[in-house]
Amino acid sequence: MQKGRGKPGPSVLVPEQTISDRDRMKKSQLYRYIAAAIIFFVFVGTALAAKIATPGTSSTNKRAARKVSESTRTQRKISRLRHSRRVRYTRHRRRHRYYERFTANSFTDGDATAGDIVGGEDPVVRQAAIDALGNMNGTVVAIDPTNGRILAMVNQKLALSEGATPCSTIKLAVGLAALSEGIISRNTPVRVGRHVYMTLTEALAKSNNTYFEALGRSLGFERIHRYATQFGLGELAGYNIEGEHLGVYPDEELDSKLGGVGRMCSFGDSISMTPLQLGALVAAMANGGTLYYLQHPNTPEEILDFQPKVKRTLEIAKYLPEMSDGMAAAVQYGTARPLRVNFSEEQILGKTGTCSNSGTRYGWFASYAKTNYGRIVTVVFLEGGRPTYGPKAAQIAGRMYRGLYDHSFFAAKAPVEKDAAAAASVGVSQ
Repeated sequence: MQKGRGKPGPSVLVPEQTISDRDRMKKSQLYRYIAAAIIFFVFVGTALAAKIATPGTSSTNKRAARKVSESTRTQRKISRLRHSRRVRYTRHRRRHRYYERFTANSFTDGDATAGDIVGGEDPVVRQAAIDALGNMNGTVVAIDPTNGRILAMVNQKLALSEGATPCSTIKLAVGLAALSEGIISRNTPVRVGRHVYMTLTEALAKSNNTYFEALGRSLGFERIHRYATQFGLGELAGYNIEGEHLGVYPDEELDSKLGGVGRMCSFGDSISMTPLQLGALVAAMANGGTLYYLQHPNTPEEILDFQPKVKRTLEIAKYLPEMSDGMAAAVQYGTARPLRVNFSEEQILGKTGTCSNSGTRYGWFASYAKTNYGRIVTVVFLEGGRPTYGPKAAQIAGRMYRGLYDHSFFAAKAPVEKDAAAAASVGVSQ
């Protein structure tokens, strides 16, 4: 029996709801695939971007970076922009920087000794002074501290003039005044900086202005004026020396806006001092306190009749060791050390000074030889421009002492006979 052959079997009916669910499942899977693809591409893109943004992570990037370059013109422009602020600052500083202009000449074209009266001078001392000064615009005055006789005065016109600002040589008078008044001793520390203190020896050696400004303010104008005039400033230093002019020590303190008494005691502002005045003071320091009138014999006969003339006795003997240490240190390692370039055989004590006024610079050096024989005081005063300054004056003094030493000026000498021929000979000064 062929049951059901040739006859259609019963039909299977698929509900409509079942087909719809199947489509939704397919669509849901498709959406998931799309979402996964989007997430994948976003992740890969972010990683790639981070890799690209991170410098130095790829050799390819390094090679690409090496190939990138700006044109020469662009590089110059970038360089100007990069340094523009610094350049402007430098130009600003350069534009406002102060340079002192000098109008005076440090050298002479002619013979500065023309017209000098030399008949009563020591020929060895004079020649040593002339050789040392050379063509510098200045004067050299040499004095015997034991009697006040001027042994040589080169360029007498300048030596006898009204003088000039004493610069730092005024510190000799200030130091003596402060010691005399008990304001300082040899080892008294004086504040010169925030955490810096200095003694008299160091201050003289290095010519420290702050130190002597402090001394000046402690002394006050009245006391410093009294000592300065006692030491011979503001009065004629010579005795009947024709042509000598008077230096000036003012009766009133310098205006406080200009520095007051402190400035007067450190730079010598408002003071005019002559080479003869400074020489007389240093001679008094060299002999223990006797301030002589300086005398300048004009002929051998005047040398025979020479008689020392004492102006006054200064009560400074017990303070001289304190001053001497500083003056010796100035030559050893301080502002006057150029002296030792030419001369170091004997001990020289001195003080330099450098300052300027109205386009002219001044260079001072006052010193004395602390020797057994041939004691001599030397004052070098220079006028000029930038080549003129105190250490240069000290160097000239060193050349002069060298010339004297080479001619046995500092050696023991036999007594000199009192006749005209001997008076004009070498070695009158002992």
